Amino acid sequence: MSEEKTIVSPHDGRTDEEILAHLGYRQEFKRAFSPFEVFGLVFSIFGLFPSIASVLVYALPNGGPVALVWGWGVCSIFLVLITLALAELGSAAPTSGGLYYWTFKFASPRWRRLLSWIVGYSNTIGLIAGVASGRLGLRRSTYAVSIGSNTTFVPTTSQTYGVYAAILFCHAMVASLATSVVARLQTVYVVLNVLLCLAIIIALPAVTPDEFVNTAKYAFGGFENLSGWPNGFAFVLSFLAPLWTISGFDSSLHISEEASNASVAVPWALVGATVVGTVLGWAINVAISFRMGTDIEGIMASPIGQPMAAILFNSFGQRGTLVVWAIVVAVQFFMGTSSLLASSRQTFAFARDGGLPFSGYLYRINRHTTTPVNCAWFSAFISLLLGLLSFAGEEAISAIFSLGVVGLYIAYILPITARFMGGKQWVPGPFTLGRLGLPVSMIAVAWMIFSIIILVFPSSPGPTGADMNYTIVVLGVWIALCLVYYYFPVYGGVYWFRGPIANIGEDIDDDIVHGDKGSMEGEKKSLD
Repeated sequence: MSEEKTIVSPHDGRTDEEILAHLGYRQEFKRAFSPFEVFGLVFSIFGLFPSIASVLVYALPNGGPVALVWGWGVCSIFLVLITLALAELGSAAPTSGGLYYWTFKFASPRWRRLLSWIVGYSNTIGLIAGVASGRLGLRRSTYAVSIGSNTTFVPTTSQTYGVYAAILFCHAMVASLATSVVARLQTVYVVLNVLLCLAIIIALPAVTPDEFVNTAKYAFGGFENLSGWPNGFAFVLSFLAPLWTISGFDSSLHISEEASNASVAVPWALVGATVVGTVLGWAINVAISFRMGTDIEGIMASPIGQPMAAILFNSFGQRGTLVVWAIVVAVQFFMGTSSLLASSRQTFAFARDGGLPFSGYLYRINRHTTTPVNCAWFSAFISLLLGLLSFAGEEAISAIFSLGVVGLYIAYILPITARFMGGKQWVPGPFTLGRLGLPVSMIAVAWMIFSIIILVFPSSPGPTGADMNYTIVVLGVWIALCLVYYYFPVYGGVYWFRGPIANIGEDIDDDIVHGDKGSMEGEKKSLD
């Protein structure tokens, strides 16, 4: 990697609008997000307890208590390193395009258009898959309704998909609201999330019957492997739970153009939310480990159909579980609105630079709400299509969960690497790691590559078609379509995609294209 050149940041003394103009864009959104509300967006997307409940099915059979406690702890360290690497970039160039913008800015002129294209599409599908997986997690929560019917009611796939579609419709409605409204909602989301987490951490140990109370030796050292993989690899596969729960933290980057003091608020929100989320999540997992009993196989095979709901039922009883689960579903709903909000902003940014089909239609700001309403509904529609995979079974749903992580990690790896290998001058923002930037980024990239590899493995050895991990198939098809669209004769992106395109004429960063989308002269100027 080339040695980076560090100079004084040009951010000092500039307003948010001036910084954005330097990056090549005019101010189109209202900057209504306070620093705490930016933090709230990231934290609400984690949706800690509901997310842990959704992915407990990946942790329990691949290590049991050890996976819950130590698998989460190991992942947390590396997840924070990823956010630190992204935070530096987000502080240096705070724009809604974020990842694909940085890739174009720092990659070599020979490859930057293609790499920016790949990152733009990977980020877009990763965020949309995150919306879909979150809603499918909420769909899974409907299985817990069986508690109210003494486990006699089991929803069909068609019924749960109908619920999924209705939820997406509601999310799109909320994501279409004015920036000031969705910004204020983040405070409500944070309060509800934290209260739910504290309720589980405090109440679960207090009310669990003695028969389900575990010793410290079992809670911190008990290992249960129901997967069929060797113990070591089973433990590694349990990483899917924290990897999916603490993901989508790039959401703060995509509202950079709606945040006050974005070059400071965005990176600190990203890192702060991740640190708080990993610590609270670890505490929840410890509480579960101490109060879930030792019959892991019984929990997984419970007629309730949802492992976390089964654990809560053993501790709180029927009525208590229904009360807690109602709050879980509400928080999970709020999590989805924030996920779709971030996805719509990434879609808007990429459409602004002409990267998506129907960009002319998507790149529109609603004159009543001053938000990209078309992008919110577009993201919801693609999520609805991804949800059709639920009819292929649980493994297909797992593929959507993994796709949400893998797609985003590809979008993270390329700009972080390009920053050091592209040979471009590095101009830090207010948030900077200094000399630690290189080692932190190298470790973060290595961890993400490792995570992608394990996330495409099947849940058990010798899989059949019914229990195969289809993540690699879904991702491969998406990347293939992305490349075919780029290189397609005459109409492909290689003929017209120029990377980030300036839509303002003053004090523009020389690394982005000046002029109209089809301007070859502008592309030549940007490469000089």
